[in-house]
Amino acid sequence: MHELNVVTALAGRDMLKFFRDPGRMITAVVFPFLMIFLLGGTLQLNLGPAAGFNFIGFTFTGFLGMTLFQSTAQGLTSLMDDRQNDFAQEIFVSPVSRYSIVFGKILGETSVAILQVLPMVLFAIVLRVPLTATALGLLVPVALLSCFMGGAFGLLLLNAMSDSRASNQVFNFVFLPQYFLAGLIAPINHLPWYLEALSLISPMRYVIDLARGVVFAGSRDYARVVLLSPVTNAAVLALMFAAFMVLGTTLFVRRETNR
Repeated sequence: MHELNVVTALAGRDMLKFFRDPGRMITAVVFPFLMIFLLGGTLQLNLGPAAGFNFIGFTFTGFLGMTLFQSTAQGLTSLMDDRQNDFAQEIFVSPVSRYSIVFGKILGETSVAILQVLPMVLFAIVLRVPLTATALGLLVPVALLSCFMGGAFGLLLLNAMSDSRASNQVFNFVFLPQYFLAGLIAPINHLPWYLEALSLISPMRYVIDLARGVVFAGSRDYARVVLLSPVTNAAVLALMFAAFMVLGTTLFVRRETNR
């Protein structure tokens, strides 16, 4: 119960910080809307008939997975601010599990990311993205797994950063290539072997493909837009989460202890 209180308190702190930052709230909601509406609509009109599938649904699932994964990962950078104002030191000297502290942070950013995508789902329904009741229900565990994966990945990256300026450079370097390697806005069914190798080690690929597998399940477009089965994607993400969580927490705690 004591550990659960720690997780809840840290998660609630991140939620409160999000609600107190209206600029972040507006940007987080408006940007995906614009990309789905403008980019998805443009691609559908120009390439949709030739490609043979709905580009609006394709773009929606791409930005859904990207938002869940990247928002949670980048949210972990607030630990940089906690480190600078010594808040991290205060919580790490407390008699609680280090994993509870880190998981509380990830859970808080997961809640923030899910709040960001809820309006996006409503917007997708307005744009007539084929979302069935089953798909909506399955998107809940998909969102949780994607966010947890993003949090663990962000925690691992955090150990390569020294300050907030470095975090922006590292995240741009790591995430920008994944937009293309993960099939965010364009299919990646056929890639040269060297790009295919990079795509296979891109965590965002499995997050986006899992979302697409759930949304397009049972449709005629499934084989054209989904790379792996949802079970395979979920298994890969679970393994990555476990590995990144253990390694990232170990490195972060060691780094804080040696300060």
